Amino acid sequence: MSAIVLNTVRRGFYLDSVALMRLSRAIATRPGVQEAALMMATPANKRILADAGLLSAEGEDAAPNDLILAVRAVTTDAANSALCTASASLDQPRSGNKAAGVTHPRTLRTALREHPDATLALVSVPGPYAAGEARKALRSGLDVMIFSDNVPIEEEAALKREAEALGHLIMGPDCGTAIIGGTPLAFANRVPQGDIGVIGASGTGMQEITSLIAQAGRGISQAIGVGGRDLDREVGALSTLAAIGLLDADTATEHIVLISKPPHPDVAREVLTRVGQSRKPFTICFLGATGVHLPANARAASTLRAAAEDALGAPIGLASEAAANSSPKPGGILGLYSGGTLGAEAQLILLGAGRTVASNAAVPGAMALAQAADGAERIIDLGADEFTRGRPHPMIDPGMRTDKLRAALADARLAVILLDVVIGFGAHADPAGEVAATLDGAPANRPHVVASVTGTEADPQVRSRQIATLKAAGILVAPSNAGAAELALALSQR
Repeated sequence: MSAIVLNTVRRGFYLDSVALMRLSRAIATRPGVQEAALMMATPANKRILADAGLLSAEGEDAAPNDLILAVRAVTTDAANSALCTASASLDQPRSGNKAAGVTHPRTLRTALREHPDATLALVSVPGPYAAGEARKALRSGLDVMIFSDNVPIEEEAALKREAEALGHLIMGPDCGTAIIGGTPLAFANRVPQGDIGVIGASGTGMQEITSLIAQAGRGISQAIGVGGRDLDREVGALSTLAAIGLLDADTATEHIVLISKPPHPDVAREVLTRVGQSRKPFTICFLGATGVHLPANARAASTLRAAAEDALGAPIGLASEAAANSSPKPGGILGLYSGGTLGAEAQLILLGAGRTVASNAAVPGAMALAQAADGAERIIDLGADEFTRGRPHPMIDPGMRTDKLRAALADARLAVILLDVVIGFGAHADPAGEVAATLDGAPANRPHVVASVTGTEADPQVRSRQIATLKAAGILVAPSNAGAAELALALSQR
């Protein structure tokens, strides 16, 4: 029987991408539904829906400001039922919040009229429109966090130059994490307020470091995301430099941690020159970078854990206890990661131990996954574009890696499967439960499964509960992502 594809279009209806991804995932789990997606009807999104076999003639006619509800199901009744459920879910929060006195302004002007004391705008609209909305916010006197991706890099640079001229801060585009004044924004964790400031071109990298600091009993003054391209040559670290200035002047910040993938050398020199002008100590974590010359007030950290340890001035527990009752197995390591920077950290640790590493998001020294030779450890970033086009990010929907995990559990060539479990605001309600359920019925001689949990006790999912769920399923849990990679090495015989 051929599948049924139905679309419903909501004219002039907008909902942010995170909410749409969550609802897409919920609808996709309904009986008889093969796939579901709720997306704004931009040309790029229409191509994604068409490639996924989810676009019908009705969706084709939708305008960019419309919302497409798309379902592929085994029967017409199942498709219609799923679309009705999606429509009801879209309506429910609006009526419920209205009853509670919460309004939904449709323009920035209306929002500022209702909230005249606002100082920050969070932009989460389709990429082609994000720069325009961000520019409106800047010119209204606001700092801006741009959650949206797919913003042209020349637009990013222009926005940040304008922000610099106006004395404001742009976080992003593609800024997934920030903690401002103790408030977690987007994908972030609930951490205590304290005296350590963090600046990051990496969302999950910031989550790991801020969570490790919180687990050690310390707190964060501000965690400022700058977007993954900020330290590229085309942008010139404009937001990073602005963030350094803000934290340098912040009396609550005593120590500053800077996280990024390797910057362009010219950009690195400019950033480190500015770091050297500060009287505060810095920890610099340029993951995978070499030949970086630091000023006297800065120390280098090669991993996220090392960065947290340097800021804390104390070591974080290792994974030896988890390994005590586990015997090494012959075979390789497969990492299935939802956090790209966590996967990068794992690659660096494996490379540092002399292993050959391949990844779809290779760090310096690793090879492309397509070129992986026998004997290479494979680290897969499931949050990369090739896995998330038209689908929720794996931090929202950890079921994305279920099929890969199930196949890996039966792979006799593997000694260890390495996983990250990222919790906090914006993340799945029970990612550990999703992983644990996949292990039901796994072969008795399956590979070791090693994981870490990025998050805190104050997060909605509660870190200790997530750890308990993993351990009950026979998963070895390390206290940090770096510790998990080291444990994987100890349990893999090559």
